[in-house]
Amino acid sequence: MWDEKKVRIIDIAQELDVSTATVSNVLHGKTKKISDKTVRLVERKLEERGYIPNMASTLLGRNNSKIIAVVINNHKKYEGHVLEDFFISSAVNFLYDEIERAGYFMMLKKATGIMEIVKFSTIWNLEGMMLIGFCEDEYQKLRDHIRIPFVVYDGFPADGQSRISMVKIDDFDGGRQAGRFLFEQGHRKALCIADNEICMDKDRYEGFCEGFGARADFLKIPMETERRLAFYQTQLDFIKAHTAVFAVSDYYAIDLMGFLLRNGIRIPGDISIIGFDGSPRCLMVSPTLSSVQQDNETRAVKAVELLCRMMAEAGFQDSVVVPVKLIVRESAGNVPERF
Repeated sequence: MWDEKKVRIIDIAQELDVSTATVSNVLHGKTKKISDKTVRLVERKLEERGYIPNMASTLLGRNNSKIIAVVINNHKKYEGHVLEDFFISSAVNFLYDEIERAGYFMMLKKATGIMEIVKFSTIWNLEGMMLIGFCEDEYQKLRDHIRIPFVVYDGFPADGQSRISMVKIDDFDGGRQAGRFLFEQGHRKALCIADNEICMDKDRYEGFCEGFGARADFLKIPMETERRLAFYQTQLDFIKAHTAVFAVSDYYAIDLMGFLLRNGIRIPGDISIIGFDGSPRCLMVSPTLSSVQQDNETRAVKAVELLCRMMAEAGFQDSVVVPVKLIVRESAGNVPERF
């Protein structure tokens, strides 16, 4: 019959007539001062007795915990559903695979403020971190308070920040590709929508204007769903005065598509729409959404490579830019005949 009594470190120590500290040190890999013979005896007895360690205490007791945390900004714009966002879930999926492949454990943390990370990183003895969704003025503040290396996976550090590595996509070129495509399709009245005018959204808008060959109109939209839909209603005539809309995320593009379709506006018959991210949801809507697609798998590979280098080499920092590609689908086409 299975013995439900859990084997303890003290039980192993008493059976071998060694100290509990010796057994604990073998478990935690601290064997420099223990003979090879004793190490083998302890390891054999642990296996024989089916000892199941407390993984948290085992990892935290080591000099190297083997834990890499992925910390996500739980921004109010996600309205409590940050992990359901297609971009976030895709990023976490690929980061998990790459972190595990590198021989580490992944821990996931949502944070409403970047300084929450200081206490969190100390408690868990983290070896490194990936940060998603914070903005430029926050990273150096965090860097000055912790020694743990981290990579900005999705964010926008300011120029000149020290000991910070970053993997970003070419936001400017993504916007430029979208603008150039719409211009080549005959569009001359384009609108860009975003919930802010800074960081990567600013780069996407600036790139869009360059590709479009003119300063496109910009509409700053509310983050909250109910307020945004009410805002669209007040701006409906203004939106209809354009033949194309570039949204800085697939989420906002799909959100706007639904609103326009409910108001009898044809896509792309009346207005063409292009999003940004290339999430799987682009194929789940009708019409299918044209979008600037980013490669989250490559991004995760580069991010883990950078972090491993930072953990191995004190003072190392670097930045990597991953290219993007516009994927044209049903939602974007030629300028409507009425224009």
